[in-house]
Amino acid sequence: MKKTVLLLGAALLMLGSCQKPKPDQQKQTGNTAAMDINEHYTFKLSDKVTRQKVTFKNRYGIELTGDLYLPKNNIEPLAALAISGPFGAVKEQSSGLYANQMAERGFAALAFDPSYTGESGGEPRNIASSDINTEDFSAAVDFLGIQKNIDRNKIGIIGICGFGGFALNATAVDKRVKAVATTSMYDIPRAASKGYFDKVTLAERTKTLEQMSAQRWRDAEKGKPAYGQCPNPEKLKGDEPEFVKSYFDYYKTKRGFHPRSINSNGAWTITSPFSLMNLPILTYITEISPRPVLIIAGENAHSRYFSEDIFTSASEPKELMIIPNAVHVDLYDKIDVIPFEKLELFFKNNLK
Repeated sequence: MKKTVLLLGAALLMLGSCQKPKPDQQKQTGNTAAMDINEHYTFKLSDKVTRQKVTFKNRYGIELTGDLYLPKNNIEPLAALAISGPFGAVKEQSSGLYANQMAERGFAALAFDPSYTGESGGEPRNIASSDINTEDFSAAVDFLGIQKNIDRNKIGIIGICGFGGFALNATAVDKRVKAVATTSMYDIPRAASKGYFDKVTLAERTKTLEQMSAQRWRDAEKGKPAYGQCPNPEKLKGDEPEFVKSYFDYYKTKRGFHPRSINSNGAWTITSPFSLMNLPILTYITEISPRPVLIIAGENAHSRYFSEDIFTSASEPKELMIIPNAVHVDLYDKIDVIPFEKLELFFKNNLK
């Protein structure tokens, strides 16, 4: 019983702070303007690429903020990519790095903060939703498709980690998306509801939902949500699983820390898993076909089974690429490990 509860706890690790979100996690005012050169990014902007801050609204009226990366030397109209993830990260981390790399390769690439996180709008802060986070990708497609320098018939999606699942879900329903790729894919609703490897029992799931249901009374009485555990510890004891150490090494160190990232510096509301646990995604994964799917995972990633299960469920055309010796977090920022040449070829072959 204890081991299984720990598995659910680990799955909810990303669904956290021990405190109210810090001021620098609150939404910033975003307008279409040149990027502030003092803004913190976890990677260096390519000298072959420009970056511009943009805002756009999703179907629920929430204003999203993103960075639009464009190749300096290009032939317009451009093929375009909407990119987001990991779950609890911000556009200045992995998704921006991916956008930077793909813009170098000739694509317009939009890295964006999902609703309720980073610089994007939505109150209260730091909540997630199976529906709204899927919608966020379609809103990014909306934005890309009305730009004069972009060909709206050549738009694809890249989802990283937890937003890999939402990327696939968005592609299944949004027929404007011509191709989709995921790296280190997580099905967040599945993990939240069933724990890693689906080992959480109905009784344990029920207990978790009872605790969150009771929390709603406390939140209602106070008029504001409470926040749960910090997604990543401030220090490691040394006996943690590999994936916990890897997350810490990325989010809590200079390598990937960002003050607006929930995984670096904040937490989810205690009741955030409500929607995720009750609204599974990927029910219609077969309806992505005949559009192509590329699924990329590390050989030694704790999350590899998510990618393999989705690959089995998806219809052709599909491809599963396993990166030798790589762990989950290696595909966040290790440019020598992430197969950008493969991503370039995949989208150039399929966005035409």
